[in-house]
Amino acid sequence: MKDISILGSGWLGLPLAQALQQQGYQVKASSRSDERLSQISQSGLSAHYFDIEKEDSDIRFLQADILIINITSKNILAFERLIKSIESSAIKQVLFISSTSVYRDSDDLQKASITEDNLAALKPCDLLTIENLFRSNSHFETTIIRFAGLIGYQRHPGRFFLQANTESNTCKAIKNPDACVNMIHRDDCLSVIAAVFKAEYWGEVINACASHHPKRRDFYNVAIQHLAAIPASFDEQGGSIGKVVDNNKVKTLLGYSFKHDDLLDFESMPFNEH
Repeated sequence: MKDISILGSGWLGLPLAQALQQQGYQVKASSRSDERLSQISQSGLSAHYFDIEKEDSDIRFLQADILIINITSKNILAFERLIKSIESSAIKQVLFISSTSVYRDSDDLQKASITEDNLAALKPCDLLTIENLFRSNSHFETTIIRFAGLIGYQRHPGRFFLQANTESNTCKAIKNPDACVNMIHRDDCLSVIAAVFKAEYWGEVINACASHHPKRRDFYNVAIQHLAAIPASFDEQGGSIGKVVDNNKVKTLLGYSFKHDDLLDFESMPFNEH
């Protein structure tokens, strides 16, 4: 089994590290937080302090075959420095966790869904620049996974807009009610990553989101009422802008079947602490 280092051990990274270790990989996990490093160690994982913006990071963290990058930083210069360190390490493959936020929204809600090769749908942004830094590097192979909106466990989408006060719950007005949602449950995030490793699917860009794209008004009505007996509230002023992200590549090339493909079936999706 290959050695894997995971840069970033938060809501997604820590359970990913635990899952990969259970599958037989040797896993190192990083954090910038002493509390999180302690939690990593208590999980039986190798814990390493690593901050791409600092020079006092534990360089032993990069002693691995595969590096998974799962941090929210958009510091281009820091990523350039990280890439130089990767070039002089033993790392041969990089899995970069990105986001479907690199695609443009549109007021044409009938447009075809966005595939990975639709370059016209990309918008200039720091995240796309960082993606390209990794994809263009010849010292290692990089696969980019663009995850849609992350839900599951501590991330219940109803909480994005539900407001609690001393007497009752209220809902903030939700914009773009006629746009479609692009979401993925954490269970599927972990399984898609495992599918990439199993297929050794390197040098690719993959969209990862559920096949179901209900309108925001339908999705958040169900989400809010899953938590509280009140209807969702929507901002009906003006039009809606949005997009639909295509996931056919992950299904056809990796043979992946989503565990939580019906985004209105909240009863089957785990949201408890985990």
